Amino acid sequence: MRIRIVDAFTDRPFAGNPAGVLLLDAFPDDPWLQNVALEVNHAETAFAHPLPAGGEADWALRWFTPATEVAMCGHATLATAHVLHTTGVHRGPVRFATRSGVLIATPGEDGSVTLDFPTAPLTAVGVPEGVAEALGARPLTAFDTGPDIGDLLVEVSDERTVHALRPDLKALAAHSERGVIATARAENPALGYDFVSRCFFPNVGIDEDPVTGSAHTALAPYWSERLGRSVLTGLQASPRSGRVRTEVRGERTLLSGRAVTVIEGNLLV
Repeated sequence: MRIRIVDAFTDRPFAGNPAGVLLLDAFPDDPWLQNVALEVNHAETAFAHPLPAGGEADWALRWFTPATEVAMCGHATLATAHVLHTTGVHRGPVRFATRSGVLIATPGEDGSVTLDFPTAPLTAVGVPEGVAEALGARPLTAFDTGPDIGDLLVEVSDERTVHALRPDLKALAAHSERGVIATARAENPALGYDFVSRCFFPNVGIDEDPVTGSAHTALAPYWSERLGRSVLTGLQASPRSGRVRTEVRGERTLLSGRAVTVIEGNLLV
């Protein structure tokens, strides 16, 4: 079967977040899926297969990190939609049946893909004891992002602090189900982004995720409320870096970005 590596939330190779993508006839057993994801060894590998016509979704979709299956993944969904559209396997909007419900990916005329995801419910919490020391910066606020995301979202003082973070990942793992999202307002919006973030997910085998679509379902409502605008652009300031255009529409958040296929080959097992 064909396997592809796609860089998502970027318009150039070797940036954004790489994801493995496999289009299947049906899902093999879970150990096989997990072993392939471990072999690919990117933040997520997406597995998809077509569903019968006439249902609520067109394709079934699952995501695995090298360590476990996850309930939601934005960049691997974008990567899968990119493969479906660029190979001609599916045309127009595609509906994915996932553990997080039906997620829709719509191609744009400019080559971008827009994902329709559930908006993360944000619940203000006290900054947990030990988070500042584990993160290496003192949070100004902290929010639980709900069961689908499973992260602790914290705002720190400024963009420079986000760039400078060098967290103690072992200590950070104790403070959320998946990981910690650190964010701050952009110092210079003229550069084309409104807020900056970094995402650390040691509990699912990802020390730092390059660009995290699912995290932006929490970042978008957080910053939209503070900045007074529904449409924003976020910069995820990992070493690979990438941008996510967000639009909050009540209980749904739209995430837009581009993708580039960088590797295509045959899986022999």
